[in-house]
Amino acid sequence: MKKILKIIVILVILLIISDILFIIWLLNKEIKVYTKKTIIPIIKETKITSLTINAIGDLTIGSGYNFGEWNSFNSYLKDNDYSYYFKGVYDVLSKDDLTIGNLEGTFTDSNDRAEKMFNFKNTKDYVNVLKSGSVEIVNVANNHTYDYKEKGYKDTLDTLDDANIPYYGYNFYKILDVKGIKIGFAGFTYFTNSLNYDGYENDVDNAVNYLKKENVDLIIMSFHWGVEGTTYQTKEQVQIGHYAIDKGVDLVLGHHPHRIQGIEVYKDKYIVYSLANFVFGGNQNPKDKRSFIFQTKLDFIDNKLVDNKVKLIPVSISGVDNLNNYQPVLVDGLKAKDIIDTINNSSTNFHYELT
Repeated sequence: MKKILKIIVILVILLIISDILFIIWLLNKEIKVYTKKTIIPIIKETKITSLTINAIGDLTIGSGYNFGEWNSFNSYLKDNDYSYYFKGVYDVLSKDDLTIGNLEGTFTDSNDRAEKMFNFKNTKDYVNVLKSGSVEIVNVANNHTYDYKEKGYKDTLDTLDDANIPYYGYNFYKILDVKGIKIGFAGFTYFTNSLNYDGYENDVDNAVNYLKKENVDLIIMSFHWGVEGTTYQTKEQVQIGHYAIDKGVDLVLGHHPHRIQGIEVYKDKYIVYSLANFVFGGNQNPKDKRSFIFQTKLDFIDNKLVDNKVKLIPVSISGVDNLNNYQPVLVDGLKAKDIIDTINNSSTNFHYELT
Protein backbone atom coordinates (compact mmCIF):
# COMPACT_ATOMS: atom_id res chain seq x y z
CA MET A 1 0.00 0.00 0.00
CA LYS A 2 2.79 2.32 0.93
CA LYS A 3 4.52 1.44 -2.33
CA ILE A 4 1.45 2.38 -4.41
CA LEU A 5 1.05 5.66 -2.57
CA LYS A 6 4.66 6.47 -3.24
CA ILE A 7 4.20 5.81 -6.96
CA ILE A 8 1.14 8.08 -7.06
CA VAL A 9 3.04 10.90 -5.36
CA ILE A 10 5.88 10.55 -7.88
CA LEU A 11 3.41 10.67 -10.84
CA VAL A 12 1.73 13.79 -9.46
CA ILE A 13 5.09 15.48 -9.02
CA LEU A 14 6.04 14.55 -12.60
CA LEU A 15 2.77 15.97 -13.95
CA ILE A 16 3.34 19.21 -12.06
CA ILE A 17 6.89 19.46 -13.40
CA SER A 18 5.72 18.77 -16.98
CA ASP A 19 3.06 21.48 -16.71
CA ILE A 20 5.65 23.93 -15.41
CA LEU A 21 8.01 23.09 -18.28
CA PHE A 22 5.21 23.50 -20.84
CA ILE A 23 4.33 26.91 -19.46
CA ILE A 24 7.98 27.96 -19.62
CA TRP A 25 8.15 26.74 -23.25
CA LEU A 26 5.12 28.76 -24.17
CA LEU A 27 6.50 31.89 -22.58
CA ASN A 28 9.76 31.58 -24.48
CA LYS A 29 8.22 30.73 -27.86
CA GLU A 30 7.55 33.52 -30.40
CA ILE A 31 3.86 33.34 -31.18
CA LYS A 32 2.69 34.96 -34.42
CA VAL A 33 -0.87 36.22 -34.49
CA TYR A 34 -2.54 36.67 -37.86
CA THR A 35 -5.42 39.14 -38.01
CA LYS A 36 -7.90 38.74 -40.86
CA LYS A 37 -8.73 42.05 -42.55
CA THR A 38 -12.40 42.86 -42.91
CA ILE A 39 -13.10 44.70 -46.19
CA ILE A 40 -16.13 46.97 -45.96
CA PRO A 41 -17.37 47.87 -49.44
CA ILE A 42 -18.04 51.60 -50.06
CA ILE A 43 -21.50 51.88 -51.57
CA LYS A 44 -22.01 55.06 -53.62
CA GLU A 45 -25.31 56.70 -52.81
CA THR A 46 -27.55 56.99 -55.88
CA LYS A 47 -28.57 60.56 -56.69
CA ILE A 48 -32.18 60.85 -57.83
CA THR A 49 -33.38 64.23 -59.14
CA SER A 50 -36.75 65.29 -60.54
CA LEU A 51 -37.34 68.50 -62.47
CA THR A 52 -40.59 70.10 -63.59
CA ILE A 53 -40.21 72.38 -66.60
CA ASN A 54 -42.96 74.47 -68.19
CA ALA A 55 -42.60 75.75 -71.76
CA ILE A 56 -44.88 78.56 -72.93
CA GLY A 57 -45.42 80.41 -76.19
CA ASP A 58 -44.78 83.89 -77.55
CA LEU A 59 -44.26 86.69 -75.05
CA THR A 60 -44.80 90.07 -76.69
CA ILE A 61 -44.56 92.39 -73.69
CA GLY A 62 -45.69 95.50 -75.53
CA SER A 63 -47.38 96.40 -78.77
CA GLY A 64 -46.88 97.83 -82.23
CA TYR A 65 -46.00 101.50 -82.73
CA ASN A 66 -49.18 102.02 -84.78
CA PHE A 67 -51.67 100.15 -82.57
CA GLY A 68 -53.23 103.20 -80.94
CA GLU A 69 -54.62 103.43 -77.43
CA TRP A 70 -57.71 101.26 -77.80
CA ASN A 71 -57.26 98.14 -75.71
CA SER A 72 -53.51 98.67 -75.57
CA PHE A 73 -51.21 96.31 -73.69
CA ASN A 74 -50.04 99.04 -71.33
CA SER A 75 -53.55 100.17 -70.45
CA TYR A 76 -53.95 97.07 -68.27
CA LEU A 77 -51.10 98.04 -65.96
CA LYS A 78 -52.62 99.55 -62.80
CA ASP A 79 -50.61 100.87 -59.87
CA ASN A 80 -47.43 99.31 -61.28
CA ASP A 81 -48.85 95.84 -60.70
CA TYR A 82 -46.84 93.99 -63.32
CA SER A 83 -48.12 90.68 -61.97
CA TYR A 84 -51.48 91.31 -63.70
CA TYR A 85 -50.42 89.71 -66.98
CA PHE A 86 -49.46 86.28 -65.58
CA LYS A 87 -51.96 86.20 -62.74
CA GLY A 88 -54.18 83.58 -64.39
CA VAL A 89 -51.36 81.04 -64.79
CA TYR A 90 -49.06 82.00 -61.94
CA ASP A 91 -50.09 79.08 -59.74
CA VAL A 92 -48.82 76.68 -62.41
CA LEU A 93 -45.63 78.49 -63.39
CA SER A 94 -44.52 79.39 -59.88
CA LYS A 95 -44.58 75.76 -58.73
CA ASP A 96 -42.16 74.44 -61.33
CA ASP A 97 -38.37 74.39 -61.37
CA LEU A 98 -38.08 76.32 -64.64
CA THR A 99 -40.35 78.24 -67.02
CA ILE A 100 -39.15 78.86 -70.59
CA GLY A 101 -40.71 81.46 -72.89
CA ASN A 102 -40.10 83.00 -76.32
CA LEU A 103 -39.52 86.74 -75.92
CA GLU A 104 -40.89 88.18 -79.15
CA GLY A 105 -40.28 91.91 -78.93
CA THR A 106 -37.93 94.49 -77.45
CA PHE A 107 -37.34 96.58 -74.35
CA THR A 108 -36.00 99.85 -75.76
CA ASP A 109 -36.52 103.58 -76.07
CA SER A 110 -35.30 103.58 -79.66
CA ASN A 111 -37.61 104.85 -82.40
CA ASP A 112 -35.39 103.69 -85.23
CA ARG A 113 -37.61 100.95 -86.60
CA ALA A 114 -36.71 98.21 -89.01
CA GLU A 115 -38.69 98.31 -92.26
CA LYS A 116 -41.39 95.72 -91.66
CA MET A 117 -45.11 95.38 -91.01
CA PHE A 118 -44.99 94.89 -87.22
CA ASN A 119 -42.47 96.36 -84.78
CA PHE A 120 -42.95 95.46 -81.12
CA LYS A 121 -41.45 97.22 -78.13
CA ASN A 122 -42.04 98.47 -74.63
CA THR A 123 -40.14 100.46 -72.03
CA LYS A 124 -37.54 98.68 -69.94
CA ASP A 125 -39.58 98.62 -66.76
CA TYR A 126 -41.97 96.12 -68.38
CA VAL A 127 -39.34 93.43 -67.92
CA ASN A 128 -41.00 93.14 -64.51
CA VAL A 129 -43.87 91.37 -66.25
CA LEU A 130 -41.51 88.44 -66.79
CA LYS A 131 -40.04 88.60 -63.30
CA SER A 132 -43.41 88.72 -61.57
CA GLY A 133 -44.71 85.96 -63.85
CA SER A 134 -42.08 83.42 -62.76
CA VAL A 135 -40.44 83.22 -66.19
CA GLU A 136 -36.89 82.01 -65.57
CA ILE A 137 -35.35 82.02 -69.06
CA VAL A 138 -36.29 83.29 -72.54
CA ASN A 139 -35.34 82.57 -76.13
CA VAL A 140 -34.46 85.70 -78.12
CA ALA A 141 -33.89 84.11 -81.54
CA ASN A 142 -36.94 85.23 -83.49
CA ASN A 143 -38.10 87.75 -86.08
CA HIS A 144 -38.92 90.54 -83.60
CA THR A 145 -35.84 90.98 -81.41
CA TYR A 146 -34.35 93.23 -84.12
CA ASP A 147 -37.55 95.26 -84.63
CA TYR A 148 -35.61 98.34 -83.52
CA LYS A 149 -32.38 97.26 -85.14
CA GLU A 150 -29.13 96.66 -83.30
CA LYS A 151 -29.78 99.23 -80.58
CA GLY A 152 -33.16 97.76 -79.75
CA TYR A 153 -31.65 94.27 -79.57
CA LYS A 154 -28.78 95.41 -77.35
CA ASP A 155 -31.15 97.37 -75.10
CA THR A 156 -33.26 94.25 -74.70
CA LEU A 157 -30.34 92.05 -73.69
CA ASP A 158 -29.06 94.72 -71.28
CA THR A 159 -32.51 94.94 -69.74
CA LEU A 160 -32.68 91.18 -69.27
CA ASP A 161 -29.21 91.20 -67.74
CA ASP A 162 -30.17 93.95 -65.31
CA ALA A 163 -33.26 91.96 -64.31
CA ASN A 164 -31.20 88.75 -63.89
CA ILE A 165 -33.30 86.91 -66.46
CA PRO A 166 -31.14 84.49 -68.49
CA TYR A 167 -31.61 84.33 -72.26
CA TYR A 168 -30.37 82.31 -75.19
CA GLY A 169 -30.55 82.47 -78.98
CA TYR A 170 -28.43 83.11 -82.07
CA ASN A 171 -24.80 82.94 -80.92
CA PHE A 172 -25.74 82.97 -77.23
CA TYR A 173 -25.82 79.54 -75.63
CA LYS A 174 -26.82 79.32 -72.00
CA ILE A 175 -26.18 76.77 -69.28
CA LEU A 176 -28.24 76.76 -66.09
CA ASP A 177 -27.73 74.61 -63.00
CA VAL A 178 -31.16 73.58 -61.75
CA LYS A 179 -31.11 71.37 -58.65
CA GLY A 180 -27.69 70.08 -59.66
CA ILE A 181 -28.74 69.29 -63.25
CA LYS A 182 -26.82 71.21 -65.93
CA ILE A 183 -29.22 72.29 -68.67
CA GLY A 184 -27.91 73.69 -71.95
CA PHE A 185 -30.00 76.00 -74.14
CA ALA A 186 -29.68 77.14 -77.76
CA GLY A 187 -32.10 78.89 -80.11
CA PHE A 188 -32.29 79.74 -83.80
CA THR A 189 -34.61 81.54 -86.18
CA TYR A 190 -35.07 80.82 -89.87
CA PHE A 191 -37.40 83.73 -90.55
CA THR A 192 -36.21 87.13 -91.71
CA ASN A 193 -38.37 88.49 -94.50
CA SER A 194 -39.11 84.95 -95.58
CA LEU A 195 -38.42 81.45 -94.35
CA ASN A 196 -34.90 80.29 -95.07
CA TYR A 197 -33.65 77.09 -93.48
CA ASP A 198 -30.16 77.20 -94.97
CA GLY A 199 -27.45 76.36 -92.49
CA TYR A 200 -29.54 74.67 -89.83
CA GLU A 201 -27.17 71.68 -89.71
CA ASN A 202 -24.22 73.91 -88.77
CA ASP A 203 -26.33 75.77 -86.21
CA VAL A 204 -27.39 72.56 -84.49
CA ASP A 205 -23.96 70.92 -84.73
CA ASN A 206 -22.11 73.89 -83.28
CA ALA A 207 -24.54 74.30 -80.41
CA VAL A 208 -24.65 70.63 -79.47
CA ASN A 209 -20.87 70.24 -79.71
CA TYR A 210 -20.32 73.24 -77.46
CA LEU A 211 -22.87 72.16 -74.87
CA LYS A 212 -21.61 68.57 -74.78
CA LYS A 213 -18.07 69.82 -74.18
CA GLU A 214 -19.49 71.67 -71.19
CA ASN A 215 -20.85 68.33 -69.92
CA VAL A 216 -24.49 69.36 -69.72
CA ASP A 217 -27.03 66.77 -68.62
CA LEU A 218 -29.90 68.03 -70.79
CA ILE A 219 -30.12 70.04 -74.03
CA ILE A 220 -33.17 72.16 -74.91
CA MET A 221 -33.29 73.86 -78.31
CA SER A 222 -35.78 76.44 -79.58
CA PHE A 223 -36.59 77.02 -83.25
CA HIS A 224 -38.46 79.95 -84.78
CA TRP A 225 -39.89 78.24 -87.84
CA GLY A 226 -42.99 77.22 -89.74
CA VAL A 227 -45.78 79.16 -91.40
CA GLU A 228 -47.83 81.77 -89.55
CA GLY A 229 -51.49 80.99 -89.01
CA THR A 230 -51.20 77.23 -89.61
CA THR A 231 -51.93 74.35 -87.25
CA TYR A 232 -49.85 71.78 -89.14
CA GLN A 233 -46.06 71.62 -89.08
CA THR A 234 -44.19 71.67 -92.38
CA LYS A 235 -41.86 68.96 -93.66
CA GLU A 236 -38.94 71.34 -92.99
CA GLN A 237 -39.89 71.65 -89.33
CA VAL A 238 -40.02 67.87 -89.05
CA GLN A 239 -36.68 67.52 -90.80
CA ILE A 240 -34.94 70.02 -88.52
CA GLY A 241 -36.57 68.64 -85.39
CA HIS A 242 -35.44 65.11 -86.23
CA TYR A 243 -31.93 66.33 -87.03
CA ALA A 244 -31.68 68.08 -83.66
CA ILE A 245 -32.77 64.97 -81.76
CA ASP A 246 -30.41 62.79 -83.81
CA LYS A 247 -27.53 65.06 -82.80
CA GLY A 248 -28.30 64.87 -79.10
CA VAL A 249 -30.99 67.45 -78.27
CA ASP A 250 -33.40 66.25 -75.57
CA LEU A 251 -36.32 68.65 -76.10
CA VAL A 252 -37.26 70.79 -79.12
CA LEU A 253 -39.53 73.83 -78.67
CA GLY A 254 -41.10 75.60 -81.66
CA HIS A 255 -42.44 79.13 -82.20
CA HIS A 256 -43.60 81.53 -84.92
CA PRO A 257 -46.90 80.16 -86.34
CA HIS A 258 -48.96 81.91 -83.58
CA ARG A 259 -51.16 78.81 -83.62
CA ILE A 260 -51.11 75.45 -81.91
CA GLN A 261 -49.35 72.76 -83.89
CA GLY A 262 -48.65 69.10 -83.25
CA ILE A 263 -46.28 67.31 -80.91
CA GLU A 264 -44.07 64.44 -82.01
CA VAL A 265 -42.37 61.74 -80.00
CA TYR A 266 -39.20 60.90 -81.90
CA LYS A 267 -36.68 58.45 -80.42
CA ASP A 268 -38.38 58.93 -77.03
CA LYS A 269 -37.81 62.71 -77.19
CA TYR A 270 -40.44 65.42 -77.63
CA ILE A 271 -40.69 67.93 -80.47
CA VAL A 272 -43.27 70.66 -79.74
CA TYR A 273 -43.79 72.20 -83.14
CA SER A 274 -45.58 75.37 -82.02
CA LEU A 275 -46.48 76.67 -78.57
CA ALA A 276 -48.64 79.45 -80.08
CA ASN A 277 -49.08 82.77 -78.27
CA PHE A 278 -49.09 83.37 -74.55
CA VAL A 279 -48.83 86.86 -73.05
CA PHE A 280 -49.19 88.40 -76.46
CA GLY A 281 -49.38 92.16 -77.00
CA GLY A 282 -48.98 91.73 -80.75
CA ASN A 283 -52.72 91.62 -81.44
CA GLN A 284 -55.50 93.47 -79.65
CA ASN A 285 -58.05 90.80 -80.51
CA PRO A 286 -56.63 87.69 -82.17
CA LYS A 287 -59.19 85.37 -83.71
CA ASP A 288 -57.47 82.27 -82.35
CA LYS A 289 -56.80 82.60 -78.62
CA ARG A 290 -55.96 78.94 -78.02
CA SER A 291 -52.69 78.02 -76.36
CA PHE A 292 -51.26 75.59 -73.82
CA ILE A 293 -48.48 75.02 -71.32
CA PHE A 294 -46.19 72.13 -72.19
CA GLN A 295 -45.21 70.69 -68.84
CA THR A 296 -42.62 67.96 -68.59
CA LYS A 297 -41.41 66.13 -65.50
CA LEU A 298 -37.91 64.78 -66.00
CA ASP A 299 -36.36 62.16 -63.74
CA PHE A 300 -32.59 61.74 -63.47
CA ILE A 301 -30.47 59.07 -61.80
CA ASP A 302 -26.92 60.26 -61.19
CA ASN A 303 -27.65 63.16 -63.58
CA LYS A 304 -28.66 60.83 -66.40
CA LEU A 305 -32.15 61.30 -67.84
CA VAL A 306 -34.17 58.12 -67.31
CA ASP A 307 -37.81 59.18 -67.61
CA ASN A 308 -39.88 61.99 -69.08
CA LYS A 309 -43.58 62.48 -68.37
CA VAL A 310 -45.64 65.13 -70.16
CA LYS A 311 -48.73 67.07 -69.18
CA LEU A 312 -50.56 69.51 -71.46
CA ILE A 313 -52.36 72.38 -69.73
CA PRO A 314 -54.91 74.10 -72.01
CA VAL A 315 -54.91 77.90 -71.92
CA SER A 316 -56.70 80.83 -73.51
CA ILE A 317 -54.39 83.82 -74.04
CA SER A 318 -57.18 86.12 -72.86
CA GLY A 319 -59.47 85.98 -69.87
CA VAL A 320 -62.33 87.26 -72.03
CA ASP A 321 -63.57 86.11 -75.42
CA ASN A 322 -64.41 89.39 -77.16
CA LEU A 323 -60.92 90.92 -77.06
CA ASN A 324 -57.40 90.36 -75.76
CA ASN A 325 -56.96 91.36 -72.14
CA TYR A 326 -53.38 90.03 -72.25
CA GLN A 327 -53.95 87.74 -69.28
CA PRO A 328 -53.74 84.01 -70.14
CA VAL A 329 -56.07 81.78 -68.14
CA LEU A 330 -56.49 78.04 -67.70
CA VAL A 331 -59.52 76.58 -69.49
CA ASP A 332 -61.47 73.37 -69.11
CA GLY A 333 -64.52 71.69 -70.62
CA LEU A 334 -65.14 72.09 -74.34
CA LYS A 335 -62.45 74.76 -74.71
CA ALA A 336 -59.83 72.46 -73.27
CA LYS A 337 -61.02 69.56 -75.40
CA ASP A 338 -60.80 71.70 -78.55
CA ILE A 339 -57.19 72.60 -77.77
CA ILE A 340 -56.15 69.01 -77.08
CA ASP A 341 -57.99 67.74 -80.17
CA THR A 342 -56.18 70.29 -82.33
CA ILE A 343 -52.82 69.16 -80.97
CA ASN A 344 -53.65 65.47 -81.35
CA ASN A 345 -54.85 65.92 -84.94
CA SER A 346 -51.47 67.36 -85.93
CA SER A 347 -49.29 65.04 -83.85
CA THR A 348 -47.08 62.06 -84.68
CA ASN A 349 -46.60 59.15 -82.26
CA PHE A 350 -48.30 61.28 -79.64
CA HIS A 351 -51.84 61.29 -78.28
CA TYR A 352 -52.89 63.08 -75.14
CA GLU A 353 -55.99 62.41 -73.07
CA LEU A 354 -57.37 65.01 -70.71
CA THR A 355 -57.83 63.74 -67.16
